Amino acid sequence: MPFLRSCRVALVAAPALVVLAIAPAAFAGIEAGVKAVQANDMATAEKELQSLAKDRDPRAQFLLGLYVYGNPNSKLFDLTKGAPLLLDCSERGYIPAMIPLAGTYADGKGVPKSMYDAYKWLAIADRWNAPNAAPLLEQVAKELKPEEIEKAKAEALAFTFKTK
Repeated sequence: MPFLRSCRVALVAAPALVVLAIAPAAFAGIEAGVKAVQANDMATAEKELQSLAKDRDPRAQFLLGLYVYGNPNSKLFDLTKGAPLLLDCSERGYIPAMIPLAGTYADGKGVPKSMYDAYKWLAIADRWNAPNAAPLLEQVAKELKPEEIEKAKAEALAFTFKTK
């Protein structure tokens, strides 16, 4: 099973993660998009989330990037749209997006294939206690040379989130 699909299965198999990824106090303004994703109505989800994503709301970017554009079962499936959304919100510290972003790099879907970048994003996610990052790090490490792993670890440790 490709890496991205294994990440997506873990997230899609538990719809409650959508709700957990969005803080309850910040739920206002995004609930219509979440409900549309849960109802598998991706056209409505895209419509509801698009303006929030344009304003760089990381929750909307995550939902669009993973569930609307990153879901092969979606009629709007387009990883060239989904991967940049996951990258932007990950770079700004949205931890739930980091593992799916690593999956896009590992599979080369929507971004150039790079096990190095996949490892780096998993290491960042693991540093911030993202669930399931550690076993995925082990999986990706099998594809890298020891010096690549050390360099990626160092980059992950030095990484600072963008504020704009």
